[in-house]
Amino acid sequence: MNHSAQKLWFITGVSSGFGQALALALLERGHRVVGTLRNETARAAFERLKPGYSFGQLLDVTNYAAIDGVVSDVETNIGTIDVLVNNAGYGHEGPVEESSLDELRQQFEVNVFGAVAVTKAVLPFMRKRRSGNILNVTSMGGLTTFPGLGYYNGSKFALEGISEALGKEVKPFGIFVTAIEPGAFRTDWAGRSMVRAPRSIADYNEVFDVLRETRNKNSGQQIGDPAKAAAAMIAVVDSPEPPAHLLLGSDAVKFVTAKFNQHQAEIEQWKALSLSTDFN
Repeated sequence: MNHSAQKLWFITGVSSGFGQALALALLERGHRVVGTLRNETARAAFERLKPGYSFGQLLDVTNYAAIDGVVSDVETNIGTIDVLVNNAGYGHEGPVEESSLDELRQQFEVNVFGAVAVTKAVLPFMRKRRSGNILNVTSMGGLTTFPGLGYYNGSKFALEGISEALGKEVKPFGIFVTAIEPGAFRTDWAGRSMVRAPRSIADYNEVFDVLRETRNKNSGQQIGDPAKAAAAMIAVVDSPEPPAHLLLGSDAVKFVTAKFNQHQAEIEQWKALSLSTDFN
């Protein structure tokens, strides 16, 4: 290989989007990839991509009881997992007041609990070997927020916090955890992968409707290139000291920088009141 030494990557959700782009880039570079898919047709098609290098596993990340068995099977019959990529997820769109608690629960089941469950299954093997990389695909929406994406933002904020804390826990074992924070990319996230709550409260029309319309209009025209995102994720794993966070895309850099600047200004504005709460 002309690239980095061959690794075995375990990627959840390789049927489309970042998971698919990353799997294809890795296979082209000579790595081996285990990809999870949710139906047999897709699984078989993934294995046909590059026999002996692409391995499909049937798994819904919310089927927590099945995860340990899938990971153990990979470790026993395919090879040791060098890199885990928690990519499976989806977006929920709708004002918080209009969106049901069941929709919130499902958003967290997939985006947070699924990622954590897979991580917990892989970690004992990585910890025993004292090596490994974990990439959690969060979002710029895990650091900044947009009206109508409250449930999605909440799930990604949660995964950001878990990723950062986990990275501090496992770094002594030679395991690196990176939160991957994409902006808008040309994936299915705003298309078939988006769940949209029905509109019901007219008071939100002014702040929300234009955002939904813009998101629909721009789907498939986003500035971000999934192939370049895949190359960036591979570069992170190749780095001797991977970052805890990696923004992807000019829009992610712009929006998150603005959020941090605003947050810093707010801290300074209210610092006297914040400091007043200590015991004298």
